[in-house]
Amino acid sequence: MKLDRVLTNKEETAAEERLYKAIMSLRNLDEHRAFFGDIFTPAELQSIKDRWLVAEFLNQGYTYREINSMTGVSVTTIGRVARFLYDGSDGYALALKRIK
Repeated sequence: MKLDRVLTNKEETAAEERLYKAIMSLRNLDEHRAFFGDIFTPAELQSIKDRWLVAEFLNQGYTYREINSMTGVSVTTIGRVARFLYDGSDGYALALKRIK
């Protein structure tokens, strides 16, 4: 069945909330790994893992060049992560604080 319409902002927001609730419903590392393995392509998952690793290294005080050398992640991507780490919605900072 094909729908000939575009989702409204309200529908998009509701879908986003359902996604977050689905993630919150997962109970352990294996369930998270299975879900993320299904929802992301291997390249998307690698990109997200790279960004998280960069955030951890930035939080530990490593320089862009050091992180690039250790991980192979581009300096441009490292800069993007840094921008969100320091001037974003505090999601990285909150998660980094909670896993300490």
